[in-house]
Amino acid sequence: MFYRKCEDDSMIYLDNAATTLQKPQAVYDAVLDAMKTLGNSGRGFSGAALGASRMIYEARQTLCDFFGGSDPSRLVFTSNATEALNMAIQGMFLQGDHVITTQLEHNSVLRPLYAMQKKGVELTIAASGQNGTADFDAIEAAIRENTKAIYVETFGNPNSDVTNLDAVAEVAHRYHVPLIVDNTFGTPYLIRPIEHGADIVIHSATKFIGGHGSSLGGVIVDGGTFDWKANADKFPTLAKPDPSYHGAIFADVAGSAAFVTRIRAVILRDTGATISPFNAFILLQGLETLSLRVERHVANALKVVDYLSKHPKVEKVNHPSLPTHPDHELYNKYFPNGAGSIFTFEIKGGQEAAWKFIDSLEIFSLLANVADVKSLVIHPYTTTHSQMSPEELAQQHITPSTVRLSIGTEYIDDIIDDLDQAFAKI
Repeated sequence: MFYRKCEDDSMIYLDNAATTLQKPQAVYDAVLDAMKTLGNSGRGFSGAALGASRMIYEARQTLCDFFGGSDPSRLVFTSNATEALNMAIQGMFLQGDHVITTQLEHNSVLRPLYAMQKKGVELTIAASGQNGTADFDAIEAAIRENTKAIYVETFGNPNSDVTNLDAVAEVAHRYHVPLIVDNTFGTPYLIRPIEHGADIVIHSATKFIGGHGSSLGGVIVDGGTFDWKANADKFPTLAKPDPSYHGAIFADVAGSAAFVTRIRAVILRDTGATISPFNAFILLQGLETLSLRVERHVANALKVVDYLSKHPKVEKVNHPSLPTHPDHELYNKYFPNGAGSIFTFEIKGGQEAAWKFIDSLEIFSLLANVADVKSLVIHPYTTTHSQMSPEELAQQHITPSTVRLSIGTEYIDDIIDDLDQAFAKI
């Protein structure tokens, strides 16, 4: 709903459903002026196009500040997070290059990397430690001469493992390798990975940023600190002439914005996979309430974690806020105000008990999505992670007893009551 406050303190509503019938002349004049003076920002250098470009730039600047960037030119929007990941990969990797990730990352991260393997990109999935945390020795041991990136998530999916970003960044930069971080679960409200050494950050705007499962979108933020020209042979797409763009060297013409500029100028040009204006509008609305929603998500999640940790039908709760969790110290370091509204627990009784519990929930929706305003539940072993091998499932500590929850913003007593009645039925 849009409105304009008039000089006499009256409100003029401009939404479709309840628009004020008679509007002041100033409203008509403003609408007519916009129609006459604003045009397609991507076409030409007319006054109309430039005016639209300025409006877009202002929005980009606001979002850049929020995501922790310093230059709005280092931010690009995509049609979804998978596209953002693929573009980040395509913006850097060529046949014969090498990328490192870990066993703790979600298969939405692994699938694009597997696809790049078919195109000649080498992939190493570093083993995790016995306690389920990242093994930095394994990451460092995997680095080769042709390694061009390390890719991790702020929070693991589904078990909410916490990545020691500072430690991974130190390893990456010691070998002059950029660190790419998926911060979808962390959100820019709770943590900004660039401040902890990340070079490139990816967000699924579909999740917390939108918050309502209503639109698809992805975001790539370039920290602008990585020196691509220091090893031009290793990063030729950025530090050597691009034949598809009149021989431009992006590290020269775009400086610190080289990475994102190439994505925008070459990859988006060739694929057209940018975000739609309507989805951008919906996601911008979501941003307006992000802080309020995330605070409620976190507060509710911590109460649910406490409830589950004391329930007799729960074998184990996988959440880093618990003192027994191996990532508890990292959690306190990176998330002093709390985090992790997507997590798992192990239910007693195995798969049949998990299915019965899930089917008995009434407030929780059975959906593969996460980070929605409403609470969601899924059985990862037979749904979101079912394509993984038994070995891969074991590495990620996903069993037939694992239940993943995405805690929403409902009244906490209602959430607990729903969990209670579902447990009572198994």
